[in-house]
Amino acid sequence: MSADLAKLESHLATRSYVEGYTPSQADVAVFKAISSAPDASAYPHVSRWYNHIKSYSSEFDSLSGSSKAGEAFLGGSSAPAAAKKEEEDDDDVDLFGSDEEEDAEAERIKAERVAAYNAKKSAKPKTVAKSVVTLEVKPWDDETDMAKLEESVRSIEMPGLVWGASKLVPIGYGIRKLQITLVVEDELVSLDELQEKVAEFDDYVQSSDVAAMQKL
Repeated sequence: MSADLAKLESHLATRSYVEGYTPSQADVAVFKAISSAPDASAYPHVSRWYNHIKSYSSEFDSLSGSSKAGEAFLGGSSAPAAAKKEEEDDDDVDLFGSDEEEDAEAERIKAERVAAYNAKKSAKPKTVAKSVVTLEVKPWDDETDMAKLEESVRSIEMPGLVWGASKLVPIGYGIRKLQITLVVEDELVSLDELQEKVAEFDDYVQSSDVAAMQKL
């Protein structure tokens, strides 16, 4: 069954594909109905589309969609009949505009592909970088209220900060330091800023150190 090239030419004058914005089975059905490459001078849009779809030959079986939309362009006038009509209308043909039209169409196809790629890329969930940090907080002396010290440290709230388990570790002379685990989102939490906030509780805190840090 042949393709109606005149009808297809009109359709592709404002479109890149037979249906939708990507190659589909509708394009494959019409492509296979055309026995040879269309005359670019008579059917510039069909010729552009034909060469483009031909580049997907190895992927024909895996292209999505249905061939139903392509049926509208099958069984119509043959290439010779359409070519005859083009000869009759030869006075109306712009022999110097086809290259510009093809360039503009190529740019439009490129823009559509870029837009589709960007849309697909933006739809993917972004991976959030996180780290597990062990923070050690030292008191002034053995008389420091360690329960109050830990309560003060845990009162610090920052976007992307989650406090975890803690324990008191002896460091000598009856003094114990607070060792506390936390999870931070790397883009949101600055450890330097966090330590500055911890240092503000100077009634209990002598100093703090990042003892360990590991990426999740």
